[in-house]
Amino acid sequence: MLIGLISDTHNEVARTYRALRTFQNLGVKAILHCGDLTRPQVAQTLITKEIPTYFVYGNNDDSDELEYNLKLFGGIDLKYSGIITLGDKRIGMAHGDRPAHMQKLAAAEPDYLFFGHSHKATDFQQGPTRFINPGALLRAPKWTYVTLDLATGEIQWHEIKED
Repeated sequence: MLIGLISDTHNEVARTYRALRTFQNLGVKAILHCGDLTRPQVAQTLITKEIPTYFVYGNNDDSDELEYNLKLFGGIDLKYSGIITLGDKRIGMAHGDRPAHMQKLAAAEPDYLFFGHSHKATDFQQGPTRFINPGALLRAPKWTYVTLDLATGEIQWHEIKED
């Protein structure tokens, strides 16, 4: 199962749309956003009827506004953190700005723990869990996002070079 992973889009609707087009062209089966959308337009841009889209709140998100708009547009709201199962993999998601959430998710030993916040693209294994931060679409040396094949663990980094 191929999934798309994105974070820290910070109201960059055009860049988010370019990432969505990549996800659609590659045939991803789910999109996961690790927080800091900043405005509901980013959620509206990512959510399609064909691809389930999961969201957690970041420190720059208005949780009430985001919750309302995810219901309105049809996004899957995990609040500040959560564990889901896709394919046969357990996946933890949090923004990464709240250490207690990250510790709780890591203690559950999911196969993957996806996070954002630092704007630093990261991929490392710690115990049974693979931690992935897809980077950011703003205030980062490179604007990056990820596709990940859950069956093989193969990750592909994608970069937006310019608007």
